Amino acid sequence: MSAHIELHGRQYRLPSQPVVVVCIDGCDPEYIAKGIADGICPNIARFHAEGYGATADCVMPSFTNPNNVSIVTGAPPAVHGIGGNYYLDRASGQEIMMTDARLLRGETLLGLMSQAGVPTAAITAKDKLRKVLGHNLDGICFSSEKADQYDGSAHGIADLRALVGRSAPDMYSGDLSLYVLDAGLALLRSGRARLLYLSLSDYVQHKHAPGEPESDAFLRAVDERLGQMADAGAVVAFVADHGMSGKTDAQGVPNILFLQDLLETTFGTGSARVICPITDPFVRHHGALGSFVRVYAADPDMIEAMRELILEQSAVERVYRGEEAARELELPLDREADLVVVSREHHVIGSCRHEHDLASVNDHPLRSHGGFSEQPVPFVLSRPLTPVYQDRASSTRLRNFDIFEFALNGISA
Repeated sequence: MSAHIELHGRQYRLPSQPVVVVCIDGCDPEYIAKGIADGICPNIARFHAEGYGATADCVMPSFTNPNNVSIVTGAPPAVHGIGGNYYLDRASGQEIMMTDARLLRGETLLGLMSQAGVPTAAITAKDKLRKVLGHNLDGICFSSEKADQYDGSAHGIADLRALVGRSAPDMYSGDLSLYVLDAGLALLRSGRARLLYLSLSDYVQHKHAPGEPESDAFLRAVDERLGQMADAGAVVAFVADHGMSGKTDAQGVPNILFLQDLLETTFGTGSARVICPITDPFVRHHGALGSFVRVYAADPDMIEAMRELILEQSAVERVYRGEEAARELELPLDREADLVVVSREHHVIGSCRHEHDLASVNDHPLRSHGGFSEQPVPFVLSRPLTPVYQDRASSTRLRNFDIFEFALNGISA
């Protein structure tokens, strides 16, 4: 049997010891920096001191699906094909939520590792990711969101409630993520998985800024479990799929540009369709409001006029033509829109006002993601790097999708 697998031009060693990679959804580096400074996360502080800790960039758009798929493929969306949580099928004109692997191009590291004989597990908080993370995975794959609905026949484990010790948590809670970590820890301790990918939810980060009591409590609980995994003998590595920023003005009012309303007011009803790729089943997190949208013009001759109008808006940081976005943001060209719009740090972009339920985000000041300001993410390993990987980390742009290679290839013995 080969001692490594190859995927998208990278070689990955088969793990000689347990390896756990965690994606802490929405974990802006500020959470970690403040958590270490305030003594909230002693185990993560230990990883920084004894292992490796830095900041990396996630892929654009800084949303959940593109980044989780990039992490498990070691490649940007231009390679694996997933450019959002939600997209417009140009051929049919249908707006579709991505809930399976139909759009995935190529394999995943998890699938290939499982096929190479490595006991592999993928556990996700949100069920929307389960099918793509479990693509060709001959191992354990389930979500905490649907944990009480599994009979074990299709998910690699029959005794889930007994394994974790409790039923599935509420989908709008920090416990949805803690359940993922507890399940991973149980699999690790029982020896049922040697390579684990654990993907959390960003519910807490959407609602609470770094240093708030709810945020500190969640980070403390995550830190405790990461420490237990390291103490159980695993190499523990964690990144985030994206960061998180406040999206309100000084009075706490959301800064929202309803872009389809603007375009239709100027160019006529039906002149454009604005797709918000942040859209997923968890709309209470963010009201489907993020900092990256795609614009499809009904009349190609109007694209440039629309681009100029959008550039005039104070909420907007960049407007790309489709081919420019594909080139500069490493996105699949054949799935790109006529225009791609990225907002400034403290703004979000919606489509039509009536399509967004603002009541769902009024309980706390709006926090969201999708733009360049949410690209920086933590990149942390519990063990020190080899000199080769230390040099690489210090001399090249570190990406969140490098994490599996560093955890499998770059750890000192």
